[in-house]
Amino acid sequence: MNDMDVYQALAKTLDSFPQGFPPTKSGKELEILAYLFSPEEARFAAHLSLFFQSLDEINQIVGIPQAQGRDLIKSMVNKGLIGLNRTADGIEVKLLPFIVGIYENQNKRIDQTFAQLMEDYHHEAFHEMISIKPQFHRVIPVNAAINTKVEILPEESVSEILAHKKAWAVIDCICRKQQNLLGKGCHHPLRVCLIMSETPGAFDGQSDMDVLDLESALDVLDQAARAGLVHSVSNHKGDISYICNCCTCGCGIMRTIAEAHMANVVARSSFFASVMDEACVGCGTCAEMCQFGAINILEIASIDQQVCVGCGVCVRFCPEEAISLNMRSADQILDIPNSYRTWLEQRGKARMAAD
Repeated sequence: MNDMDVYQALAKTLDSFPQGFPPTKSGKELEILAYLFSPEEARFAAHLSLFFQSLDEINQIVGIPQAQGRDLIKSMVNKGLIGLNRTADGIEVKLLPFIVGIYENQNKRIDQTFAQLMEDYHHEAFHEMISIKPQFHRVIPVNAAINTKVEILPEESVSEILAHKKAWAVIDCICRKQQNLLGKGCHHPLRVCLIMSETPGAFDGQSDMDVLDLESALDVLDQAARAGLVHSVSNHKGDISYICNCCTCGCGIMRTIAEAHMANVVARSSFFASVMDEACVGCGTCAEMCQFGAINILEIASIDQQVCVGCGVCVRFCPEEAISLNMRSADQILDIPNSYRTWLEQRGKARMAAD
């Protein structure tokens, strides 16, 4: 098997996952994998699955000595390409999906070359990847924007999600980092992506992140909200490990809203914004701050409910307090998959139906 064959095999494995890794006419996905994986690593990784498997078993399947297998997984873990778990029975490994997974782990390695490869792939294949439902991300409203009379479920509250964790850290937004490397950066803050864990001290000693306590993590959320960014998390209940703070000028997923006019690439929240006509003066601040183009100004603000994702950014920035965030009717609230496994099952079925 030559080098190109091993990258094609790895690309096929990644595309077999529910998240997907669509091929391109130009073969850009193979260039990306060749940039990230050595040929030996790619050959090994092509035999991995989305779930943990015994390293000894994989070594036997690939046909390599244990020592070589250990060297390969050490290299790939350091590159953010695979997951590793130590058990009483030995080491287990799994291949990470390309998104959300491998790409987001490249904060330490990304350079202009990789940034351009990702930009080219974005334009060729990203729309296909993110058009399948359930979506990768789900919008969470800005806390201060929600009507205080409304009962807020834990999965709809960023502060509740953070409060139930035991470790927190902040990292650079790789999407804005990628755009900066291409000379297309925006004015939004870079170091506002939050990661979290239920294991105390999970991020201690990591060089590419700042370890936080809960209060500091909440401060990062407030900084993001003040910058007009949209909170989003993985689109399932429980086991949420990150909070992205997104913009349509940088975020790889949300850019599609502006570029391809696909308003449903992120799952909306259970809320919607509405204007109190008598209080609105038509200043246009809300329309300027809306990442989704959901607000038009005639004499006063008008919100397109088909486009509004219920992020609450407009509520926070309205100088007249003329906008409120309210709960959608029961038939308008989207079901949230109960777990990551449920999300994988639903998305896998949707991909099969689309083929």
